[in-house]
Amino acid sequence: MHLSESLHEEIESAWRHFVEVGDSGDWNSWANLHSQDCIWVEHHLGTFHGREAIRETILRVMQPVPMMEFPVAWHAISGHRVVYYPWQVLPDPTGGDSSYRFGCVTILEYAGDGLWSYQEDLYNPAEGQAVFKSWMKAGGQLASTPTD
Repeated sequence: MHLSESLHEEIESAWRHFVEVGDSGDWNSWANLHSQDCIWVEHHLGTFHGREAIRETILRVMQPVPMMEFPVAWHAISGHRVVYYPWQVLPDPTGGDSSYRFGCVTILEYAGDGLWSYQEDLYNPAEGQAVFKSWMKAGGQLASTPTD
């Protein structure tokens, strides 16, 4: 499917905004970039239907790791779909340059108006757990969760 140059630019811009908001750690705003009826397939956590289910899940999942970063290694746009490779990175707890990261492939489907109707995240949960274990052994600490 060949898109007009202006639609391709719109999708590219919406994707860059999506990445910037995720990088900011403002997960409420990130959830708002999904359509009301969006589907998020997160192979380790499950499938979530609708913006509010996505919001509830992302706030819970990201609360203990506000220090994570997601540098993008590459991305491709084909039709209304964006596929990209964001590393999942934890900072070296010793202040050095040790690497604590694992890879992920994210697939997004553009719905228009800056919103996404589908997201799928693919990564190896065992690799992610091994990275977290290594990071914590080196001194990394999860953010404390508020109590009710």
